[in-house]
Amino acid sequence: MLNGKTALITGSTSGIGLGLALSLARQGANVMLNGFGDVEAARAQFEGLEIEVDYHGADMSRPDEVADLVQATEARFGACDILVNNAGIQHVAPIQDFPPERWDAILAINLSSAFHSIRAALPGMLAQGWGRIINVASVHGQVASVNKSAYVAAKHGLIGLTKAVALETATTGVTCNAICPGWVLTPLVQRQVDARALADGVDNAEASRRLLAEKQPSLAFTTPEELGALAQFLCSPAAGNVRGQAWGMDGGWTAQ
Repeated sequence: MLNGKTALITGSTSGIGLGLALSLARQGANVMLNGFGDVEAARAQFEGLEIEVDYHGADMSRPDEVADLVQATEARFGACDILVNNAGIQHVAPIQDFPPERWDAILAINLSSAFHSIRAALPGMLAQGWGRIINVASVHGQVASVNKSAYVAAKHGLIGLTKAVALETATTGVTCNAICPGWVLTPLVQRQVDARALADGVDNAEASRRLLAEKQPSLAFTTPEELGALAQFLCSPAAGNVRGQAWGMDGGWTAQ
C-alpha cells in the first residue's frame, strides 16, 4: 500500500498516464496530475478514492516549468515520493522529410523532460531515504520502426537515462526503472485503428488484428490497467532491488 505517499505522473490527463495515476491512487497514493487533456474529466476518475488529487499544467518542453511542477508537488503534498515520467508526443515521417522542429519537440518532451523532473525530484527522495522513479519508455526504446526516428531515439535515450540514474542511486532507497509497452489501446492508438479500418474497408476488430499482427504476437493490446499493476509492483517493497530495468510489456514484440 502507498498510503501517505504522493505520486507525480506527467502526461496523466488521459491514456497510459491516467491509467498509471489511477492504479497508484487505488493503492492509497495522493496524485499530482499533469497534461493537456480534459482535466475535470480526469479528476472525476478519482471520485470515491480516499486520496487527494491536484493538477499542474506544466509544459513539459520547458525546463523551468518542469522544475516548478516538482516544486509545486512537494509544496502541496509535502513530498514527491513517486515520479512517473510519462509525457510524450509522436510524429511519423521518413527522416529526410522529418521537420527539425518536430525532432526538437519530441526529444524535449519524451526525453529531456525526464532529465529535468528527475533532477528536481531526486534531492527530496534521497533526503527522505525512499523514492520510486518510473520512466514510461516503449518497445521503441529497445527496437526501432521505420519513420519514427525521433521517437525511437528519445525512447532509447530514456532507457539509457534510467540505467544511469539507477546506478547513481544503487546504494540508496531510491530506485529507477523503465516500463516498455508495446501497442496499448489508448485514444491515440484508437484513432490509428479507426483510420486503418477506413482505409482497408474492414471493421474495427479486423483493423485492430491487422495492426497487432504486424508487431505484437499476442494479438492483444496491453492495457493501462496492466501497466498500472506493474507500476504498483515497482513501488512495492518486493521491488526494492529492481534497479535500472527496462521492463517490457509488449505481447512478445521484442522476443522475435
